[in-house]
Amino acid sequence: MPVRELDSSSGVPFYRQIKDILRHEISNGEVDSQTPITEALLLERFDVSRAPIRQALKELADEGFVYRRQGKGTFPVPGAHVHRPADIRPGGFQDYLLERGMHPTSVVNSLGRVRPPENVRSLLETADTVELLHFRRIISVEGEPLAANEVYVVAPDDFETTVEELISAGSVFSLLEDRYGLSVARAANEAWATAAEDELAAALGIEVGTPVLSIDSVFYARDGRPLGWRSAMHRPDEFKFHFVTGR
Repeated sequence: MPVRELDSSSGVPFYRQIKDILRHEISNGEVDSQTPITEALLLERFDVSRAPIRQALKELADEGFVYRRQGKGTFPVPGAHVHRPADIRPGGFQDYLLERGMHPTSVVNSLGRVRPPENVRSLLETADTVELLHFRRIISVEGEPLAANEVYVVAPDDFETTVEELISAGSVFSLLEDRYGLSVARAANEAWATAAEDELAAALGIEVGTPVLSIDSVFYARDGRPLGWRSAMHRPDEFKFHFVTGR
């Protein structure tokens, strides 16, 4: 295993460097899931105060990379897990990953204007003859496929974009907000488990029939108009969707 040390000249806070190092080691199976990650070991390894150690462990726990066992310590969760809180702004998932140093990448294809399926047309309240912007996006984290998205957007007739722009922006809604002031205010989500068919299995690098987590979302503008629909298929071994209910 290569030596990973803190860089005091990088400008990156120590807690963030420690977190990134530990996350990489956990995701790549370089640590024993049965051996606790103790503050004492990390203090000796990184030669810093307790504050950055505790902050790094807290954020790793919040994002699902480690868990705490009462009276036992903090243990790693093997695998490249991605923890998605419910309060991420609609369309901001890749920005969220970037902010946490998780190096997301995406591939976009099938970009064009098409008539959507009947169920999508109904949800987006569009006429039968209306063509919507459509594309597919594969999101990967640390080089491993995480989610396969299919997207339909109620975009202005004069809105044009390219594959390169969609990859760079991370979200088509960012482009719509920049050009037209159309911002997403909320999203309605439905989630369920299903089995990966041929095309999806190939996109996510899994076997046909493997269980996947499907989340369909309708995105709404501030005035209540539907702006778009997305179907996102996730590898459940790497993805956790966190939500909170209340009155």
